[in-house]
Amino acid sequence: MFDKRYYYLIKIQYLGYRFHGWQKQPDVKTVHLMIDRTLKYIFQDTRFKTLGAGRTDAMVSANEAALELFIYNEPIEDFDAFLDVFNHNLPQDIRALSIEEVDKTFNIIQDSKLKEYHYVFSEGQKNHPFCAPILTTILEPLDVDLMKQGAKLFEGSHNFKTYCYRATDRGEYNRTIVSSEIVDNDIYLANFFPEKTYVFKVVGKGFMRNQIRLMFGCLIKLGRGEVTLDYIKDTLKKESTEVMDYIAPASGLILHSVNFE
Repeated sequence: MFDKRYYYLIKIQYLGYRFHGWQKQPDVKTVHLMIDRTLKYIFQDTRFKTLGAGRTDAMVSANEAALELFIYNEPIEDFDAFLDVFNHNLPQDIRALSIEEVDKTFNIIQDSKLKEYHYVFSEGQKNHPFCAPILTTILEPLDVDLMKQGAKLFEGSHNFKTYCYRATDRGEYNRTIVSSEIVDNDIYLANFFPEKTYVFKVVGKGFMRNQIRLMFGCLIKLGRGEVTLDYIKDTLKKESTEVMDYIAPASGLILHSVNFE
């Protein structure tokens, strides 16, 4: 007799500041570990499996991330009741947003999806310590207007090998960025935030290891006057051998949304 399997797409959000990323690892606390522990407590003896739509690094947060839940033999009958008990038992820095049933053809890893990342930052001053989990403070003054020009250069299809951590000669580094811009921050607000903050917004189908943080690291260097717009253009050419040497801090990075096409 074959086990019947049921498939669900769950959207979640989490503050990544105290987690060692999404992926389960020995002897450290990760988001995936805490989710599976909670589901194990809820489901008791019911078999299940979870897969994430992607991985986030240590201290990276998510406003909307996605995971696929497979349950064997025992379907979820009441979605509202499930969300209530799931959220009641999850740690306070993880929250389930929604759940919907999908069919067996849905593949959370391979199905086409758009991800939007946000990098929240301020410049030129020391901020309230409470900002640290989601806002990166760049102490030096930055030319933000120049950085805005630099951000637009990442749009389109380019060779992003320079912006992949520990890239090798065997990888595929051509990626398409749908949108890349720096805007005033009116999304993440708190009364202890500085008066002026910004968001680096990037939308694309797939990103490589540390790609967003390396891209923003380059923009920080641009804002400091250490590199030029022409330098960024050259790093995106097929023949570029440049290696980006500055990775922006993780705690300013937020997976803002995941949308399946």
